[in-house]
Amino acid sequence: MDLTIYVKFFLGLVAIINPVGLLPVFVSLTSHQTELERNQTAKNANLAVVIILLVTIVAGQHILNMFSISLSAFRIAGGALIAIIAMSMLQGKLGEVKRNQEEDREASGMESVAVVPLALPLMAGPGAISSVIVSAAQHKTLTDLIGMSITVIIFGLTSFALFRMAPVIFKLLGKTGINVITRLMGLLMLSIGIEVIAAGFKGLFPTLVG
Repeated sequence: MDLTIYVKFFLGLVAIINPVGLLPVFVSLTSHQTELERNQTAKNANLAVVIILLVTIVAGQHILNMFSISLSAFRIAGGALIAIIAMSMLQGKLGEVKRNQEEDREASGMESVAVVPLALPLMAGPGAISSVIVSAAQHKTLTDLIGMSITVIIFGLTSFALFRMAPVIFKLLGKTGINVITRLMGLLMLSIGIEVIAAGFKGLFPTLVG
């Protein structure tokens, strides 16, 4: 068992989902809730993220097969999407690819924000789902799938712990500190996107890449 696969997968989830960067959004969406309700929202949101990503691990390859999409082509598309989100993060923004103004207005009127928009699309968005599908398709053995599933659960627990401490972390780091972390995650995420795109081109055009 190569643990570096799961460490890289975990760090990829941290960079793409960026739970620290989402803390201001979480605090804003739950500002009307009590501490108990906020903790319940954090629990439900991260549980939903774990379920979404676990289903993606199991069904990702089947979805590609259903639409006759090659892994290389999906790598290029997913890598491009990850790079677009990363460019937005480098500017210290969540980006329109994760949330638009219409969803903002809808969220402001919702009593429960755990699943929508917090879990989907802010956390388990297109970038995260694309990354998980690529990783699951690349490592198909039962051991790897179980390892990645455990990694997703560990990520969910870590993100839940961060969300529970959201007010303290947000107050400690401030908007500037969180923006710095978001930009660092964006740089890592852009690197991941470029690697995924390069692997896709190598698979589609092996003779050109050499």
